[in-house]
Amino acid sequence: MIRRFFSGVFVGAACLIGLASIHLDAAESKPNVLLILSDDVGWAEYGFQGARDIPTPHIDSIAASGVKFTQGYVSCPVCSPTRAGLMTGRYQTRFGHESNSGMKKLGLDVNEKTIADRLKPLGYSTCAAGKWHLGEVAKYHPLKRGFDEFYGTLANTSYFHPTLFVDTRQSPKVMEIEDDQFYTTEQYGIRVPDWIEKHHEQPWFVYLPFNAQHNPLEAPQFYLDRFQHISDKKRRTFAAMMSAMDDSVGRVLNKIRELGQEENTLIIFLSDNGGPSKSTTSSNLPLRGVKATTWEGGIRVPFCMQWKGHLPAGKVYQQPVIQLDLLPTIVTAAGGKIEPEWKVDGVDLVPYLTGQNTGQPHESLFWRYGEQWAVRHGNHKLVVAEGGSEQPELYDLANDIGEKQDLAAEDPKKVKELRKLYDAWNKEQAAPNAPIDPKITKGKKGSVPNDTTD
Repeated sequence: MIRRFFSGVFVGAACLIGLASIHLDAAESKPNVLLILSDDVGWAEYGFQGARDIPTPHIDSIAASGVKFTQGYVSCPVCSPTRAGLMTGRYQTRFGHESNSGMKKLGLDVNEKTIADRLKPLGYSTCAAGKWHLGEVAKYHPLKRGFDEFYGTLANTSYFHPTLFVDTRQSPKVMEIEDDQFYTTEQYGIRVPDWIEKHHEQPWFVYLPFNAQHNPLEAPQFYLDRFQHISDKKRRTFAAMMSAMDDSVGRVLNKIRELGQEENTLIIFLSDNGGPSKSTTSSNLPLRGVKATTWEGGIRVPFCMQWKGHLPAGKVYQQPVIQLDLLPTIVTAAGGKIEPEWKVDGVDLVPYLTGQNTGQPHESLFWRYGEQWAVRHGNHKLVVAEGGSEQPELYDLANDIGEKQDLAAEDPKKVKELRKLYDAWNKEQAAPNAPIDPKITKGKKGSVPNDTTD
């Protein structure tokens, strides 16, 4: 287990010509892409989000060397639908993928194309390592969705002796893990650098969706020992898991640097939804709500992006973006073109981040999760969320990030405007292909739903 971790003017002119040639070659080459997704990690976690009790230096380095999004969203407050939107660049509700339910028989619609599908014709090698959660039946597996290799679990499982584990280097079928020292978070940080080493001579795409920090809370003693000062057992285990994930991210980043590819690699890090604060201690503060709610705490997530030499370092971007933007951003960076028939809902973020486009990436954003829904238009958000009044509530997020002051009664005109936007969007969406997650219980006013869903 890995756990550590002049003589004349002509000479000068020749050097300058050589440097220019190197720069040109670099500019013309296709960038590698590393897309990292964490699971159920709240808004207030990670150092780059202001957390201080759990060091995450490797993850933080992505934000420090690139762009941090203060209003980064995902299109659903639970795992599988967010992944479906991420992989396709389309609101997952357009094709009925609205729930975690049904993934044992259902999966990401086979008519939908993934980021990997879009990159393969552009000459990319592709690898997915981590929690897939887009269908357990063979036709939905990563190798059928544009990936050359998959190493991970098909759904959420334990971290030790994981079930539903597939290593396509050995077999496309589920295998048993007998090694008592096997820990998924750690192993992904070993396999991915190995895969990059084997494929670094051509453009590559790695999708690394950790199952950390999802329940169950489990960590090796090595990592638990780092946080003996934390008396709360649950928080200590959560911290150990975060530290293990950060170490694995560090091993991947170190391999990219070792190969001299950091300047030519687009690196993206985000979480799939807000944290389930009760079950794992993950904090969403100062946001309201948790995973599985359409409050900000369920859908606004830690989100950062690095592309050295192309994106400014240390930039804080304050306009709303969403994970649907990643497919068009990645494909465009790779030299591809977003075709109208793809009907993507995301946009290429690079022009906005470099200042080439000074507008907003999105005028409006939408969410639908069963009876819960929301629309954000400008700074205003109209929302029906679990534990709320069951009537549309209006908030000014520029002045009320915690969604504490409902403005619906005093601004009915704005309510009507946003409701009209939502209704028009909602008519374009498909019916859910499976029931909304049965573990989500409808709470009374002021309560929150069960936050232990897959």
